[in-house]
Amino acid sequence: MELHFFKDFDFTNFWNESTYSQRDYIEEFPDDKLITSIEEELGYKLPASYIELMRIQNGGLVDKDSFPTTIGTSWAEDHIAITGIMGIGREKTYSICGELGSQFMIEEWGYPNDGVYICDCPSAGHDMILLDYSKCGKSGEPEVVHVDQEYEYKKTFLAKDFETFIKGLKTDED
Repeated sequence: MELHFFKDFDFTNFWNESTYSQRDYIEEFPDDKLITSIEEELGYKLPASYIELMRIQNGGLVDKDSFPTTIGTSWAEDHIAITGIMGIGREKTYSICGELGSQFMIEEWGYPNDGVYICDCPSAGHDMILLDYSKCGKSGEPEVVHVDQEYEYKKTFLAKDFETFIKGLKTDED
């Protein structure tokens, strides 16, 4: 597969290959038909960079799990943390259309319906990472934001797009 977005990115030590990741996150690689049906179900066009990453590995826990911030959140003063990236699918618990996926967070937890929730966080649902379409429309290029349920669903800007978000993830030690 020819890469358009992650050509210069080293995925060494990026994914966490645990049995938990296999069981609850990693989906089969998405084909065009599945991607179209997921986009129709969610009502948003998924970013090409997200689709490309999911064709490398479709979801999973990550070892590069921290993203620096300039303002504090309920998690930390200088970063947010993620547990995993939700894959494109419906089968696994933590897929964007899975049991605890994007729609669940909107319908059951009251998260803003401004896009697609793509990463869960170590807080067990008290904060999430959102592909935020509120500025670009349902088929534009969404920003990536942290949504903090503990602070009345406050959004903290993280990255201008999904590729920038992935490339900005660091390990806790970094």
